[in-house]
Amino acid sequence: MACAVKQLKKPQLKNPLLVEGLPGIGLVANIAVAYLIRKLNAEFFAEIIASSFPDVSVTEKNGSIKTPFCNLYYHKSDNKCSHDLILLYGNTQALSRRGQYALCGCILDLAESLGCQKIITLGGYRPGRRVSEPALYYAASDIETAREAEKLGAQKLGGQIYGVAGLLVGLAGLREMKGFCLLAETEGTSLDVDAARAVLKALSETLGLKLSIDDLKNADDLADFLSPFDFGAIAKEQMKEGTKPNWFI
Repeated sequence: MACAVKQLKKPQLKNPLLVEGLPGIGLVANIAVAYLIRKLNAEFFAEIIASSFPDVSVTEKNGSIKTPFCNLYYHKSDNKCSHDLILLYGNTQALSRRGQYALCGCILDLAESLGCQKIITLGGYRPGRRVSEPALYYAASDIETAREAEKLGAQKLGGQIYGVAGLLVGLAGLREMKGFCLLAETEGTSLDVDAARAVLKALSETLGLKLSIDDLKNADDLADFLSPFDFGAIAKEQMKEGTKPNWFI
């Protein structure tokens, strides 16, 4: 098994747009999409499981076990919004390059089956200096979509984007889908709510959502969502084996 999908229902969506929120630097994407799921009362409809996920489970405070997962939710917008939303949220990414390609392919297959032709991936960007007010950066599938990202106040990013945030946009372009990656500056040493708020403010504008985000003050508000694995420990184990999960480090 490379990837398996457990789909509970196939929602009928209007011009859906996929927003990715898997763990990465500062858990920026995780926080932003967890907030959207909660705020929009998005409905869970599918789960992706991959053999390249970490071979570990985490025990919760109540004694239950949480395994690696990537879940998909949907939100039907009102008539003022041009897109319904598919929200991708999980507590891990794949731990190998081959696994990342398989996971992204599976995500895009599922999104396409629902009529999705546009994606936005999220993440954190570590500038290597102290961050007071997070600036936004982008990378896009094409010039037209790049102009859309620029209108959000994002700057063009030079260099490399590791993990699903970059790969998903690149592979989407090969399928004639459009999209862009939106990254917020973060020091990356802790859960960065300020960076997530910067991303959410831009998303609210481009998606036509009326989000004040004033109620997102700290990650404790999303504690039941934000329980990813100990990525530091996983990274150390991976490096012992001669590999490195670049999407996090």
